Amino acid sequence: MREQERKTHKMGIARRHLLLGLGLVMCLGTTVYFRLWVIDYKISSADSDILRRQFDLAHREAVDESAEWRLRFDQERERSANCVKELTKVKESLDKNKKDTPAVDERIERLQKENIELLARLKLLKRDLEATKLKCMAQ
Repeated sequence: MREQERKTHKMGIARRHLLLGLGLVMCLGTTVYFRLWVIDYKISSADSDILRRQFDLAHREAVDESAEWRLRFDQERERSANCVKELTKVKESLDKNKKDTPAVDERIERLQKENIELLARLKLLKRDLEATKLKCMAQ
């Protein structure tokens, strides 16, 4: 039994020290809190008015900057939309040209054949002309 009494006595002392430390920390915390409250209370109404004005000014500047960034964003969005439209038009034009390319190639080939035939006919006509000139000179 005696041993048990010693343990409880030691635990009682430890508890007292713990409670004493806790009470001391609470007193110090309360003291610091009141000290900060007194410092905060010393700020006059003029100081709070200055702080409010500074806050309003900072808020207006932030709103202006936000509006400026929004304007830039809108301009960039408009530019990108225009670029997308132009790109779409170019793609459509290329697709149309690709569709027309075989017809154009066929036409070029046909015109080249026709040109060769016309050149051959021109040579024949030149020969006939030369022959006619020679006949006229001989007479």
